[in-house]
Amino acid sequence: MTGMPKSPRGASKFSEATRDRAVRLVLESVESFGSEAAAARHVAAQVGVTVGTLRRWVREARAQAGEVVPYMDWKDRRIAQLERELAESQQTVEILKAATTFFARECDPHPQQESSASS
Repeated sequence: MTGMPKSPRGASKFSEATRDRAVRLVLESVESFGSEAAAARHVAAQVGVTVGTLRRWVREARAQAGEVVPYMDWKDRRIAQLERELAESQQTVEILKAATTFFARECDPHPQQESSASS
């Protein structure tokens, strides 16, 4: 897990060695606890880190190792949903702009004539 990004609020209070050890303990304990969540709860209590932080470390370690991480927490899902909605809204706005321009030209009672025709 070398090169782990620091917390957005500043430097992490946990060393890389502590993070690596905690992640390794979770991954090694999954079978004995029956699930990764149960192993993370147990290890988090031992290390003195929140369960959410430890599970994030595990996901990041798996992603860095090239594993496909199917898990997305609710924030990730919500961000993905909002990004899709934003793209759809932007596309709708572009269509409406084009339609407005088209109909404004069609409904103009004084169509603009080219300057070469009036000379």
